Amino acid sequence: MEPQSSTTLILCGKSNAEKELAWCLKTNNTLKLPDNSPVNVVLHPEVENKDEDVFRIDSYMNSLSTCRFGKLIMYSPRLASTHDVVSHNFCELPIGAVCVADVQSRGRGRSKNVWESPKGCLLFSFTIQMEDGLVVPLVQYVVSLAMTEAINHVCRRNGMPPLDVRIKWPNDLYLDGLKVGGILCTSTYKSKKFNVSAGIGLNVSNEKPTTCLNAVLQRLGCVAHQLQREGILAAFFNKFESFYDILSNQGFQALEELYYKTWLHSGQRVIVQNEDQVSETVVTIQGLTTSGFLLAATEDGQTCELHPDGNSMWGRDALEYLVLLIFESSARPPLNQRRLMTYVY
Repeated sequence: MEPQSSTTLILCGKSNAEKELAWCLKTNNTLKLPDNSPVNVVLHPEVENKDEDVFRIDSYMNSLSTCRFGKLIMYSPRLASTHDVVSHNFCELPIGAVCVADVQSRGRGRSKNVWESPKGCLLFSFTIQMEDGLVVPLVQYVVSLAMTEAINHVCRRNGMPPLDVRIKWPNDLYLDGLKVGGILCTSTYKSKKFNVSAGIGLNVSNEKPTTCLNAVLQRLGCVAHQLQREGILAAFFNKFESFYDILSNQGFQALEELYYKTWLHSGQRVIVQNEDQVSETVVTIQGLTTSGFLLAATEDGQTCELHPDGNSMWGRDALEYLVLLIFESSARPPLNQRRLMTYVY
């Protein structure tokens, strides 16, 4: 049997508190991987790497201005999955700790899909902890919104044209009709709190299999500058921390107007095939329900929730989604009581 190869994790903290924690994680050999393969933990000051193709931790830290999120970073040139690192070590890490990789061999998508992510992608996962279970499903929308805002913040700061990155519900990012990113949030419940691991993959300079941010910038005539992963990640956490505080203190309603300006679906008409596979219902997307599902209205004015099946592809001009169409009970008017299994074309 061949010995398992070692995974290198380079740790760095923004403040003295995170630097001391990084030292403790290394000294105590705390960090583990789900497959129990060896982990080689190195502190950032011990690393001498002049390769411009790797994630530049110093550049990232210099742009970070958060109080909680992103201040402890675990970086690896190659990982099976950043999401596995943060979720498997959640209780050993501070809230807001982030894991970044240049290359990911077994990244996770929805419904256990596996994604191999090459160089040129921003690949990271981080930790969040919440107490209100009703708000947990909405975190992925805040993550999506923070990323779209971060991308254009960096563009404006560097004199680049804005990029029309849009949110495709529930957790994809699209640009010019093509997918450029995705978000995965998973959670576990422990000691009356929800431990949320949020993972993001974004095509920054890798054009395959669809397109990337820098390719679109070049088509817009921006040849002097390119977006860098470090700047986007720092801007993301700066935006996310602000949005997360709004979510926690005021609820998602305080972010809805900005979210709807960024997503693709307002006024979109959807054909819903009913459980009998014969009859169909045409609905129009209105927004989000309080529980975070799609709110739609039928042609006769009834409202309904659309639920994803967790493993569907979305077409450019229509929602290709297996959904559960729930007409709510009269206890929550004005919805009528019906329950239909549906397919959305």
